[in-house]
Amino acid sequence: MGSAKRVGIMGGTFDPVHIGHLIAAESAREAAGLDRVVFVPAGEPPHKAKEELAPARDRYVMTLLATVGHPSFSVSRIELDRQGKSYTVDTLEALHKELGDAVELYFILGSDAMAGLSGWHRPQRLFELCRFLVIRRPGWDPARLRESLGGLYDAHRDRIQVVDVPGVDVSSSEIRARVREGRSIRYLVPEMVERYIREHGLYGRGQGPVPAAAAGEETARAGSSFRPGLVSKDGE
Repeated sequence: MGSAKRVGIMGGTFDPVHIGHLIAAESAREAAGLDRVVFVPAGEPPHKAKEELAPARDRYVMTLLATVGHPSFSVSRIELDRQGKSYTVDTLEALHKELGDAVELYFILGSDAMAGLSGWHRPQRLFELCRFLVIRRPGWDPARLRESLGGLYDAHRDRIQVVDVPGVDVSSSEIRARVREGRSIRYLVPEMVERYIREHGLYGRGQGPVPAAAAGEETARAGSSFRPGLVSKDGE
């Protein structure tokens, strides 16, 4: 059998997904030679109340719209369809079971999140399930990981790779604020995501809300091959 396929996993609330997410995913794909990157919108993240998030359907559709143009990007509903809190270790366990031993998982995350990994649910098991691709923030020194992760870093440093990305200072919270204030988010999110936010009245502005059937039409325009399993594109 040939070498294992490399699959990147990019989790997040994607509320909304923006160009920073896409740049990070593409940079990680290129740096680690990933065969594909699967975006995993969080269902009920442990650190946020469910009421604080846009509806799961909207976050899922926006992520579909943002990634439809990239042949190596896809979207999974694995956390959205699971009841209860969305712990990364449970997601990786499920992906391992579904994809099999012929796939090696690479978890993509920011440097701040990586620094706090010791506080995640079952961090030791996380290192057994995947390698980590850490997106370097401008001015961030990777040497800080030793201090923040302690023994985890010493035991698993060979499973951590730092990825440099172009400096793009954008966040989902900033985008939500700009929408509430009636300011432009053009070029901060993909065009189809901008239109979806406006037409569905998300984050306090727009023409919405739009009925569920209309949301289905948006998904259909993104690509008729989308389906609710792990991977949302034909051939993936």
